[in-house]
Amino acid sequence: MSDEGPEESEVIQEAIVETPLIRMIKEGRISTLEDVFDMGLKIREPEAVDLLLRKIREEVISVSPVQKQSDAGEKTRFRALVVVGDEDGHVGIGSAKARQVRDAIEKAARRARLNMIPVPRGCGSWECQCGEPHSIPAKTSGKTGSVTVMLYPGPKGLGLVVGDAIKPLLKLAGIRDVWSKTKGSTSTNHSFIAATYNALKKLFVTSFLETEVSKTVS
Repeated sequence: MSDEGPEESEVIQEAIVETPLIRMIKEGRISTLEDVFDMGLKIREPEAVDLLLRKIREEVISVSPVQKQSDAGEKTRFRALVVVGDEDGHVGIGSAKARQVRDAIEKAARRARLNMIPVPRGCGSWECQCGEPHSIPAKTSGKTGSVTVMLYPGPKGLGLVVGDAIKPLLKLAGIRDVWSKTKGSTSTNHSFIAATYNALKKLFVTSFLETEVSKTVS
């Protein structure tokens, strides 16, 4: 999730290009984000996500100034961290730098779309077992830098018993009830959110591998 970009062109605005993925979506051969991963494809254009997920919300988590030393002296740029999701099992995060705040946010939002993943949901809590997709199906953990986040399935009605910084990520993923434990410096929003994203990604990877194994066996 790199946040470096060309200085001379902070935000690239261009028409939707007929890439193979875009073409398959328009032809109806791919209709969901899950289809993209099932076919072993990689999302290289944010527009593909917009075509597959009609209801996407963006939330700016943070915008902070950063200093860059150059021959001409110090230059101030802005770093934005953005979360995007459809509140129905799909979420992504993106970080970017730019000279203007608006440009940084737009770049981060585009990168968040490129990092969009399906998030398995379910009712993995022994206290509930309602079968509805209000929580996560099993415990999971993720790590970024010094921060480790552990997520546990919660019973229906529990809410998000997590740090405030990661609530937008879980809400946009469509998770309503979950417990969490953390280790490390959670005051760093970027690492905290990235670790939580990695925990959700691990759930997806595990679920995807189990599905592939099941297909092979059958």
